[in-house]
Amino acid sequence: MAAKKTVSTFAQAKKSGEKLTMLTAYDYSFARMVDRSGVDAILVGDSLGNVILGQPDTISVTMDQMIHHTRAVAAGTANALVVGDMPFLSYQVSVPDAVLNAGRLMKEGRAQAVKLEGGAAVSAQIRAIVDASVPVMGHIGLTPQSINAMGGFKVQGKGEDAERLMRDALAVQEAGAFAVVIECVPAETADALTKALSIPTIGIGAGPDCDGQILVYHDLLGLFDGFQPKFVKKYADAGEIIRNAFGKFVSEVKSGTFPGPEHCFTAPQNLDKLY
Repeated sequence: MAAKKTVSTFAQAKKSGEKLTMLTAYDYSFARMVDRSGVDAILVGDSLGNVILGQPDTISVTMDQMIHHTRAVAAGTANALVVGDMPFLSYQVSVPDAVLNAGRLMKEGRAQAVKLEGGAAVSAQIRAIVDASVPVMGHIGLTPQSINAMGGFKVQGKGEDAERLMRDALAVQEAGAFAVVIECVPAETADALTKALSIPTIGIGAGPDCDGQILVYHDLLGLFDGFQPKFVKKYADAGEIIRNAFGKFVSEVKSGTFPGPEHCFTAPQNLDKLY
């Protein structure tokens, strides 16, 4: 059995130069498959608002929903580090709220770490959560919970804005985060951030020079037929395979070829008395 991945795995990978891998999961069955792939960490992302609940953004995802899905993923994960996303307004309002909700993701959701969006503005929350013995993964660049304030899904860290991202990255590190996700940032900016930080950077749409990469598995497998970001690589068209299988089921039931004899139970005793 592979050794259980922990926050120490991330620190060691940064020192050795080994690339880190993360994928999302939102339920027990997929968590088992993702875990068996050898991935270093599984993120129970608030992206479940999009790919599981059908919402146009992540804003409406609640703490109870995150706890529900994180607990299911944790039950299906033996080796990867399980990271639970902290949803909108679960940490921004106050430091005590942030600590309480991070604790809920650990205690009720069985997460082994939490992720929250923002840089210097949430450094006090990160520090307090870490002080409460909850490992924190940061998230800077494009932060979907702030999409309305940002004016849409736009690449961050261009030109002079790269200096702001550097300040945010350093603030997240100083506050005690063990790693930071960098989303939708020019590759050159992400490279500079990665070189400046002593904690690992996990890229998504941030080029090849981050210390690791993360993707939403629905995008990787072609399961989500909505907008596909430029940075996504589709490794399989599982959506087409699944749709064909569903269609074949419908066709066989309507034609009477399913279930066949091999799918049925037999009752050798005399059933005349049932009529």
